[in-house]
Amino acid sequence: MQTIKGPAIFLAQFLGDEAPFNTLDGITTWAAGLGYKGVQIPSWDPRCIDLQKAAESKTYCDELKGMLAAKGLQITELSTHLQGQLVAVNPAYDIMFDGFAPDSVKGNPKARTEWAVQQLMYAAKASENLGLSAHATFSGALMWHTVYPWPQRPAGLVEQGFAELARRWTPILNQFDECGVDLCYEIHPGEDLHDGVSYEMFLDAVKGHKRANLLYDPSHFVLQALDYKQYIDFYHERIKMFHVKDAEFNPTGKQGVYGGYQSWINRAGRFRSLGDGQVDFKSIFSKLTQYGYDGWAVLEWECCIKDPVQGATEGAPFIANHIIKATEKVFDDFAGGGADEEFNKRVLGL
Repeated sequence: MQTIKGPAIFLAQFLGDEAPFNTLDGITTWAAGLGYKGVQIPSWDPRCIDLQKAAESKTYCDELKGMLAAKGLQITELSTHLQGQLVAVNPAYDIMFDGFAPDSVKGNPKARTEWAVQQLMYAAKASENLGLSAHATFSGALMWHTVYPWPQRPAGLVEQGFAELARRWTPILNQFDECGVDLCYEIHPGEDLHDGVSYEMFLDAVKGHKRANLLYDPSHFVLQALDYKQYIDFYHERIKMFHVKDAEFNPTGKQGVYGGYQSWINRAGRFRSLGDGQVDFKSIFSKLTQYGYDGWAVLEWECCIKDPVQGATEGAPFIANHIIKATEKVFDDFAGGGADEEFNKRVLGL
């Protein structure tokens, strides 16, 4: 067993226009002051990192790590959630997802996809230059508009969709493999990889690629009424990243998983700050420790009620208090003895 590293914090939701949240130096000083030991960096925000420069300059990466080390911080992983989303976009979502792309490729789906793929290629090399072992992303979605089978899906649609996803992602996965970095898909509604079954279909399509791994976030499974604890039993060998995020699901006679087009605060399923939702984190930390997960526990704050600064302030001790120092000793060793084959035969009556 291994002891999970942490606490760490994903910076994306805390960046803003005012100090200390408008620069990497300011926001990481703030995070260190709250007790965080690691930061997960959104690679799409130039205030945090120049992704192309990080891919091309080891010196730049060393300087970045040194600046954070002086505050007692490490980079846990980079994230390309927004760029990964753009690797695969159904035309139904073109207008909305254009907001994730630079102006130079907006309105041009082919150019936007090429840009997104290049971003992932940069991320692989940047992660290698930073000495990181895992990377966070989204799969994108070609089939999400058909997630509910009405109208009836045409025969072969799903198989063709996963084949196309595999065609787009395999070169990226190969690049991450060359760089020695695990690519971790956050399994998430709105992505074609949104539960265990859809992940398995993708894994089959990429021929079990060893770098096609998982970012585990139980909050998305609470909102789908999926058993988030058994999920760890199924996929622990592929879980290389962990977002510590809480959620609650309170269906009524009027509303369930789909939410009735309501705002987050009025949905049956809502993300909450740590400790305010329904996630059984004691069991999660126990299972991950049992299975030898040795990555980071990273706070991702998304709450429709609590202020983010309060959520982050409470999050660091919450995670620290849930991290289990893995035992190096079996509790009943004191009563044991050395191996003795002849003694064992006597006990067995042989």
